[in-house]
Amino acid sequence: MYSIQNISINFSGNELFRNINFLINEKDRIGLVGKNGAGKTSLLRVITGEMKPDSGQVIIPQDKTFGYLPQEMAFEDTKSILDEALSAFEENNRLELELENLNNYFVSSTDYESTEYYKKLDRLHHINERLLILNAGSSEGEAEKVLLGLGFERSNFQNPTSSLSGGWRMRVELAKIILKKPELLLLDEPTNHLDIESIQWLESFLSAYPGAIVLISHDRSFLDNITNRTVEISLGRIRDYKFAYSKYVEVRQAELDQNQSEFTNQQKKIKEIEDFIDRFRYKATKAKQVQSRIKMLGKMDKVELELTDKSAMHFRFPPAPPSGKISLEIKNYSKKYGDKTVLKNVDLVILKNEFIAFVGKNGEGKSTLVKSIVNQIEFEGEIKKGFNVEIGYYGQNQTDLLDLNLTVFETIDDIAVGDIRKNIRAILGSFLFGENDMDKRVKVLSGGEKARLALAKLLLKPVNLLILDEPTNHLDMISKDILKSALLQYTGTLILVSHDRDFLSGLSDKTYEFRHSGLIEYLGGIDLFLEKRSLENLKLLESTNKSAQQNIIKNSTSKLSYQEKKDADRIKRKVAKDIERSEAKIASIEEKMALTNKMLANPDGNNIDLNSSKIYEDYKILEKEFEIEMEKWENLHEQFEKINQE
Repeated sequence: MYSIQNISINFSGNELFRNINFLINEKDRIGLVGKNGAGKTSLLRVITGEMKPDSGQVIIPQDKTFGYLPQEMAFEDTKSILDEALSAFEENNRLELELENLNNYFVSSTDYESTEYYKKLDRLHHINERLLILNAGSSEGEAEKVLLGLGFERSNFQNPTSSLSGGWRMRVELAKIILKKPELLLLDEPTNHLDIESIQWLESFLSAYPGAIVLISHDRSFLDNITNRTVEISLGRIRDYKFAYSKYVEVRQAELDQNQSEFTNQQKKIKEIEDFIDRFRYKATKAKQVQSRIKMLGKMDKVELELTDKSAMHFRFPPAPPSGKISLEIKNYSKKYGDKTVLKNVDLVILKNEFIAFVGKNGEGKSTLVKSIVNQIEFEGEIKKGFNVEIGYYGQNQTDLLDLNLTVFETIDDIAVGDIRKNIRAILGSFLFGENDMDKRVKVLSGGEKARLALAKLLLKPVNLLILDEPTNHLDMISKDILKSALLQYTGTLILVSHDRDFLSGLSDKTYEFRHSGLIEYLGGIDLFLEKRSLENLKLLESTNKSAQQNIIKNSTSKLSYQEKKDADRIKRKVAKDIERSEAKIASIEEKMALTNKMLANPDGNNIDLNSSKIYEDYKILEKEFEIEMEKWENLHEQFEKINQE
């Protein structure tokens, strides 16, 4: 148990926290939520000891470990990807050395009743438990498994970390932290640099994690799939809820509605009493009743209206100018970086008013293609804009393109033309830049403020083809919801690159997956795409297994004796049968999970009480069974390969 006690922090006279208290229990999955600037990252830094509070303390039990992944960090790049990941096992090595010394002590010790003997016995027990959690002895296998789950290719394990981009380097740090398996994981926006498949793997990993987790994320689906508790930071205070994000939003709104109703009713009652007192104050016949009501007011417990942070950006995209039926036509497009082919012979036609989602693993070419569309990089092939098509573009590095020496107002004023110049302050105001912010230099803005400023620039010119590459990075939940609402009302054509499933949901009518240097088209939005990809993966798994079984059964073992051949064939048939059973169980579990998802999509029609936790607990059990069965299938498949080699 970790205890945060009476923590207060002030920055330049502004109060960030005021006497906040809460506990982190051993198996907690806490989502730390609040608007950008509310203090979420500061609280994590206080827990780690990186930041000292003005008052209060954090109590971490002796021998308990924690791992912290910040949003940004400095790297020392002197090792390969795999060796850097393996450096996470320093604790294993240290504990194994201590274990050896303790064993030597017990071999030579004869004083079995001393205090020192019992202390060392307790320490021995703790070390053995910790090594069991760390899965000591299989460090390289564990490191490879985590790296593969986070999207690395086995062929790249020996590449130097210095060759990686910042996003991929953060994945290595994430791998190191989760390989250390600390009792407490502190993760600040861990999905910022992950693609959808890596996020799903991380969800599965964290769901089965043996320790406690405190998580900051603006990915609603990620929070809902992992957390069982939500701690809200708002206006220097915290509120603690025993459920995941979506349920918290529902309950919090109900609390605010109830508070408003109670406040309104009480104010009405107070006014009635005060009106009676004023009307009959000087009438002797009513003196007793007036005094009674004065006492009533004095004893009344006043309902206070809860203060909430109501600041939120609010905007709409300008109406899209008229254009032709085809917005964009791409023919025989190819792009290489050195010897690596990212995309090859791509053909694509995007029609007017289509809302398109680009998804896929990082490095498969999503950002490369959109940069080619806006002529930021060279390429082979042809990209042709449709008649009268005007493009608005927001790139992943859009905030890096801002001039750090300009003020907020100058950033917009320098590029605004025509009548729009009269509305610069109104536009900036809709993105939460008040009068006091207009003269701030861009270099002093936070990541979220820079992202809002870059988005504000999109409103300066009406466009009919909007291309957004990871626009939700650095935006809080409320800002993301407002951006999504604005996009749903947008009247032009949209190309959206994002790994945020909740943000993508309902925003696209066609999905393109970037895979194996090409594009695969899926009709429908992100939810349908994820469902189809899951089915496709299982079919691929089944076809791979059938092929493996056939190869094993067909391969002869001519060097073996007749009896050895007979025994080998019997083992092969048994393993083949076990794989068939495993595949059937995987299919059955997936069918149950799909049925549960379908029921949750229509709770009223299926008589489901969403306030009950049973259906969610059952779903978690199914997810765990699926994970176990998939691991079993992998082991069986390794047996196949081993038998085949023999």
